[in-house]
Amino acid sequence: MTGELLRQVRLLDPVLGSDRVADVLIVDHQIQAVADQIADWPEGTEVCDRPGLVLGPGLIDLYSHSGEPGFESRETLASLAAAAAAGGFTRLTLLPDTEPVIDHPAAVEQVYAQSRRLAAASVQINVWGALTLGGKGEQMTELAELAAAGVAGFADAQPLRQKLLVQRLLEYLQPLQKPVALWPCDRTLAGDGVVREGAESIRLGLPGSPAMAETSALASLLECVAEIGIPVHIMRVSTARSVELIAAAKANGLPITASTTWMHLLLNITALQSYDPSLRLDPPLGNPADQAALIEGIKEGVLDAIAIDHAPYTYEEKTVAFAESPPGAMGLELALPLLWQAFVATGEWSPLQLWRSLSTNPARCLQQPPAQLSPGRAAELTLFDPQATWQVTPQHLNSLSTNTPWLGQQLTGQVVRTWGIK
Repeated sequence: MTGELLRQVRLLDPVLGSDRVADVLIVDHQIQAVADQIADWPEGTEVCDRPGLVLGPGLIDLYSHSGEPGFESRETLASLAAAAAAGGFTRLTLLPDTEPVIDHPAAVEQVYAQSRRLAAASVQINVWGALTLGGKGEQMTELAELAAAGVAGFADAQPLRQKLLVQRLLEYLQPLQKPVALWPCDRTLAGDGVVREGAESIRLGLPGSPAMAETSALASLLECVAEIGIPVHIMRVSTARSVELIAAAKANGLPITASTTWMHLLLNITALQSYDPSLRLDPPLGNPADQAALIEGIKEGVLDAIAIDHAPYTYEEKTVAFAESPPGAMGLELALPLLWQAFVATGEWSPLQLWRSLSTNPARCLQQPPAQLSPGRAAELTLFDPQATWQVTPQHLNSLSTNTPWLGQQLTGQVVRTWGIK
């Protein structure tokens, strides 16, 4: 029997809405007791007595990218799981844009079989099944077969171009009772834009993508959801107008949830003056008004969750001109400390608001039970030190990739321990 006693930790429980200081006893990977003070514990129990630590349910990422299979030089499932655990994540849901694409049951089983062999068993890896063959947005996959193979839900890594296909997909998906995530973006309007269109894009001398490339596609999708009635998760929200449309749709009772990514909350287009290729994202970073609306959207609950959208690339792939760089940045190990410092330490959000958007709400968007901090429950937990400092270097990162604008910087806040699903 193994036991751990965490003394006087700040216990965040988004399910109960509780934020308090308590002792927590964990025995054989189960929460044995939670109390203001625990006086008795089994012999041999390891005692952690570090005031100021924060304990909450394990973090859950809605969507990220894996290198394996097909692009192992970017990231393997083993390095991905290690990075996730180091960042406080206990569940990952991978987008299907691997090689081969996860568009048939054998590809699903390949990923699950490999993840089961990982030594880092603290992270549960799930996959989104592709909506279309090859992720090309042209022909539907065998949705029922993928559902039977155990996909967490259905999503393509790219936006769907054909509105009729979106309608048909939602009609076919309705009886399967699985989550579906869609990225609203009209590529014909976005054109070759690599930054958000506006005065700043002109100043930067980079082609801009207008906000309406997202909002027009979102308005069309919301009409489709209203007609069919199937729950849909809206991915990668990045504009102020999108937040308004989602708020109105929720007020009208549409069965939608929505997420933005952590980097769209922390940064806006003014950060691109460095032309750092790690800031080349898709959708691009918004204008300051977009960033402010996203921050308020999380605070008010219009946006349900924060996704990491971890996108690893090799040094060679990213060390090119900004406009030629593949879009995306890594982030599983960086998101929690940077979000905590930006929004909790400043008083913008409460600790519960941040934790809820990274744990409980992503679980609900995935139709999964959230982790709970009650006695008798399995210990799916993240222990975080908001005052610890560390340097973002390749030696201190578990990910194989280093495509982040915070490379070389010192961060405040670090995950101490992650108890994952056994």
